[in-house]
Amino acid sequence: MNIFQDWPEPIVRVQSLSESNLRAIPNRYTKTLDQISKACREWGFFQVVNHGMSPQLMDQAKATWREFFHLPMELKNMHANSPKTYEGYGSRLGVEKGAILDWSDYYYLHYQPSSLKDYTKWPSLPLHCRDILEDYCKDMVKLCENLMKILSKNLGLQEDRLQNAFGGKEESGGCLRVNYYPKCPQPELTLGISPHSDPGGLTILLPDEQVAGLQVRGSDDSWIIVEPAPHALIVNIGDQIQMLSNSIYKSIEHRVIVNPAFERLSLAFFYNPKGNVPIEPLKELVTVDSPALYSSTTYDRYRQFIRTQGPRSKCHIDELKSPRS
Repeated sequence: MNIFQDWPEPIVRVQSLSESNLRAIPNRYTKTLDQISKACREWGFFQVVNHGMSPQLMDQAKATWREFFHLPMELKNMHANSPKTYEGYGSRLGVEKGAILDWSDYYYLHYQPSSLKDYTKWPSLPLHCRDILEDYCKDMVKLCENLMKILSKNLGLQEDRLQNAFGGKEESGGCLRVNYYPKCPQPELTLGISPHSDPGGLTILLPDEQVAGLQVRGSDDSWIIVEPAPHALIVNIGDQIQMLSNSIYKSIEHRVIVNPAFERLSLAFFYNPKGNVPIEPLKELVTVDSPALYSSTTYDRYRQFIRTQGPRSKCHIDELKSPRS
């Protein structure tokens, strides 16, 4: 005897959905959500294709920055940065005198909030670079906002919960770091970026498809090289989301190796909480069986560690673990 006499809810015909000219399929048909959830919980890292970013714009952005790093040094040094804000053209993180350095140069700039956006600190060359940067960062923010909704829903929360914990859309931070790794005569002795987890919320990386170099730490402590798919973007969970999720989502430790024959270039877009909002495990995710694992901090306080000490594996987030955890 069949005990199921009726469907548990109204039936929706897929053909009618298809013929309704919808631009995005309903969440209930999206297998990607489960894949993203698993990746965030087990790795803190995944690649995204069909992300909505224009491949032409992605290629333009990389070509523009490659051209910038090939400009004469005196033109690049017009945008030299300082440890006060790190905005501009730089070659180191951390202010420790005599520290071992990474084999990389970079350019760092703010896109949002509007109070931090300063076009005078953006490069003026190559021509049209600011227009390309504006379009690229605008699309990056849209992608980050969509990912934040997915990450929230996968935690069983309202889709705007993580965004609100960041301080809301208008106050969340968006900044770009363009990494340039010149070829190196002794790559076995150095690294392009030392092992670290990203201190912010979410990182969207546009990698160099021609020369691999990004490595992530596996569960057995081995380093796994990342082979990017064509026009894919790489998403990293940062330390702030690890703390907000009470370690349900994990930030991933990663590093960059360098190459003796080829230069590399990548664009990392960081999506971060407002600097002064409290960051601590969300109350909805804290229970008697799952107590808060981290003490409260702010992103402004947290990021001072990497700005003064440089990349140091995951030691800073480990230092914030609550004594009760």
